[in-house]
Amino acid sequence: MSSSPTDKPPKDDEPLEYRPSDRFWPYVDVPEVPSDDELALLDPDLRRALFGDETERPFSVTLVFPVFEGKNFDRAVELAQTATEYRITGTGAAQRHRARFLPTQAVDLRALFELVGPVESCEVLIDDRAIPYARELWLPLIWFLIHLGRLRST
Repeated sequence: MSSSPTDKPPKDDEPLEYRPSDRFWPYVDVPEVPSDDELALLDPDLRRALFGDETERPFSVTLVFPVFEGKNFDRAVELAQTATEYRITGTGAAQRHRARFLPTQAVDLRALFELVGPVESCEVLIDDRAIPYARELWLPLIWFLIHLGRLRST
């Protein structure tokens, strides 16, 4: 391919001869302020770094589970939709359902965990983080809240 004298880049003080049409602009308009859904997906450490302590969130337990075979899946999705935050991420085999519960929703959390806990790739996140012993330590503490609430109500 040969170059002609007109193929030279313009000098800084020369105006451009060609400007692409706006309808062919390759980028979509991105809003300057992220949506609530985008903010909810941020890693907690990144959220804290970007926004400081002003966005402190209450203690939560999140169950993340894949699509699985059986009659319990439809009921699990129904229960997950009652959570404070519920979203579906990924597609196909990588699809995951995320249900974030507050301590006041301990009964719903336990009902959902009874359905999805046996699923091999079910994750339990504490304050949106995978931490050691989440199933073995933190969930029994939440179940204790349920029991404590029942004792107070009697």
